[in-house]
Amino acid sequence: MEEATLMADLQSFLRDRCLTVSNLPEKGRSLFTSTHFRPGEVILRQEPYVSVPNNNSSESRCDGCFKNNGLKKCSGCQVVWYCGSSCQKSEWKLHRHECKALCRLEKEKRLLVTPTIRLMVKLYLKRNLQNEKVIPTTTTDNYSLVEALVSHMSELDEKQLMLYAQMANLVNLILQFPSLDLKEIAENFSKFSCNAHSICDSELRPQGIGLFPLVSIINHSCSPNAVLVFEEKMAVVRAMENISKDSEVTISYIETAGSTLTRQKSLKEQYLFHCQCARCSNIGKPHDIEESAMLEGYRCANEKCNGFLLRDPDDKGFVCQKCMLLRSKEEVKKLAGDLKTVSEKAPASPSAENKQDAIALYKTMEKLQEKLYHSFSISLMRTREKLLKMLMEVESWREALDYCKLIVPVYQRVYPETHPLIGLQFYTQGKLEWLLGQTEEAVSSLIKAYDILRISHGTSTPFMKDLSEKLDEARAEASYKLLALKDGN
Repeated sequence: MEEATLMADLQSFLRDRCLTVSNLPEKGRSLFTSTHFRPGEVILRQEPYVSVPNNNSSESRCDGCFKNNGLKKCSGCQVVWYCGSSCQKSEWKLHRHECKALCRLEKEKRLLVTPTIRLMVKLYLKRNLQNEKVIPTTTTDNYSLVEALVSHMSELDEKQLMLYAQMANLVNLILQFPSLDLKEIAENFSKFSCNAHSICDSELRPQGIGLFPLVSIINHSCSPNAVLVFEEKMAVVRAMENISKDSEVTISYIETAGSTLTRQKSLKEQYLFHCQCARCSNIGKPHDIEESAMLEGYRCANEKCNGFLLRDPDDKGFVCQKCMLLRSKEEVKKLAGDLKTVSEKAPASPSAENKQDAIALYKTMEKLQEKLYHSFSISLMRTREKLLKMLMEVESWREALDYCKLIVPVYQRVYPETHPLIGLQFYTQGKLEWLLGQTEEAVSSLIKAYDILRISHGTSTPFMKDLSEKLDEARAEASYKLLALKDGN
């Protein structure tokens, strides 16, 4: 297929889905609607052009479906895993060539091939197989869409360019194609950095990485009107709110819980652009200053006050903007020092035998953060997320529920009301309440979870069907308990 024909077909493909691509001066290619989309409606779906699971020494996943149970290793390369013959057959056209290429490396070196290197190897193998008509080329599954992606190579520093050059040499060593262009491979690594997506499960846990050239047309906003989720490896973009005709579709590339400066720094470092979305355009305005001080600043010295602090003009400390109480620099500095000492001891991934020690350490961190930071602090929220995860792992259900209830209000403050993280937190809360016999509360939490997640996840996925079944069971149990109580009375 010629490039002009492909682009014409792409515009036709998008037109059939009430979408269009336009070029904007500051953004380049951008996706626009040509009809109205309601919350929860699917805007776009795309299978990955190439994808790989996040396999490492502690966990492996099937190359076909990313499941992590019942796996068998490829007998040839000893690198790739499959859950069964179905996935192995579906991947074989591509993997037979990757397998041969990986086998050129010594066995020990094969195990050091990272998911990103594998993704690049598969990219070039698929391009060649499509050129040879072994794998069909379609409107949304062709290398021309990869070529159209922006690389930002001119904005990279020498250190990053050197890293990409070394990675390109490794890919060349694995593939040994006579016509490979090392500069082009390095440029594609830069494209991966800006355009590849983490493929997550229904609970937003990363499973792998994939390249979705069509989805990559969608630009970022810190207040997006759409959300990207995955159904197995399929990327699905749904409307999070009412999107009117002729509006730009936007998703978030980064974690949006943070101050404008933090978000912009993250976007510049990872995606090499300066965000000018509606939320970022408020930088320096009263609301933005207040939000930044709450999310990343200190709490008032008066424990009963929930005001936010700004630096004192005389540089004596920080002044509460609600009660005007001054908090001294010395007090803040001491608490920050104590917190740093404790946090340096906290393990990022505690082992099973050290879990209780880690929980105690994170609770000490939490107490110091409560004294130092505002109640909506992102740092405090992250510590509580870590504690919730560890408490679930040691099956301390009641305490886990307490932390769940502490996290929900912060999520509701820092994320849009239909953000899937809020729905997932209500889902966890509902499951814990049900487990602890709090059936009526569980029904309420699961309803809240369903109402949010049906917008981001739809209603037909296995995860949402399971949630719906749990809700029905909890409702039936609550009704039974109510009838039993009436009979008893």
